[in-house]
Amino acid sequence: MTLYAAIDLHSTNGVLAVIDEHDSVVFERRLPNDLPQVLQALTPFRESLGALAVESTYNWYWLVDGLMSEGIDVRLVNTTAVPQYAGLKHGNDHTDARHLAHLLRLGILPEGYIYPREQRGVRDLLRRRFLLVRQSVTVTNSLQAAWSRRTGHGLCGNDFRTLTPAMVEATFSDPHDRLGVVGQLQLARFLHTQIEQIEGWVLQDIGRMPAMAALRSTPGIGVILGSTILLETGPIDRFASVGDYASYCRMVESTRLSNGKKKGAGNAKCGNRYLCWAYIEAANFAIRHSAEIRRWYERKSAKKPRVVAIKATAHKLARAGYHLIKHGGHFDVKRAFG
Repeated sequence: MTLYAAIDLHSTNGVLAVIDEHDSVVFERRLPNDLPQVLQALTPFRESLGALAVESTYNWYWLVDGLMSEGIDVRLVNTTAVPQYAGLKHGNDHTDARHLAHLLRLGILPEGYIYPREQRGVRDLLRRRFLLVRQSVTVTNSLQAAWSRRTGHGLCGNDFRTLTPAMVEATFSDPHDRLGVVGQLQLARFLHTQIEQIEGWVLQDIGRMPAMAALRSTPGIGVILGSTILLETGPIDRFASVGDYASYCRMVESTRLSNGKKKGAGNAKCGNRYLCWAYIEAANFAIRHSAEIRRWYERKSAKKPRVVAIKATAHKLARAGYHLIKHGGHFDVKRAFG
């Protein structure tokens, strides 16, 4: 008899449920987030275990990687697509784990993609760069505001890199203001150094990949955007079609239609937010550097709001990116925007 298991994962513990082919509970227990204890609990069922579903939470790496290393067939649950079960008056972690195992047994469990472990670290490192850039912008804006309050005029970002302690002391006579500005200036420079180190490290791994050169042939896509697109996409073969890829990039409208009428909207945030950001950034750069893309964008913006026209341009770039990653070659603006 084949068994099916699921783990409702939390920050410090998880509920493991094992059911048989008749949905009868064979085993159910709350376990701490400790891989040896989880494996020990699964030991009596290993020979009959068909697959094990793990809830996709922020901390699933250790569990999924550990279980896969032991040869267990692990399925990562797409929690945003799990159907809610009706008729249950009281629900808890145990019923959630049993429900996931039930969907796994029926073959209708919505699954997420398990990104290859070998490249996951590089992808996550580039995500850390994204966070550091946002923090750097926040600190720089605060410094510009402080400088403007004291002098009546602002400074551009490059001017802050040439500031010296003597210049700060001459501008800010109040020691409290000066201490705050000096601290933020040091933090901004430190963040800039860390961002440069991350960029150099990432490019050592993926800078020479053929798909990277193909992506960079697209107007608006440079080193950082190309790296982000390539790493967040992962193996391109996991997308059955270019439409699936565009949907994953959040470039497809989320609507529900019935008899030709709109009856609501789906999950607009389903997909990869980093890919969405990268292609929209690329679209903003592309309309500056490519006359053909700019003309296409202007025709679209004459009929639609700017945000819709930019999203439409990004959609075109995402479809082109799919083919460039999969087949290589060089970006053809006439095929993409003709």
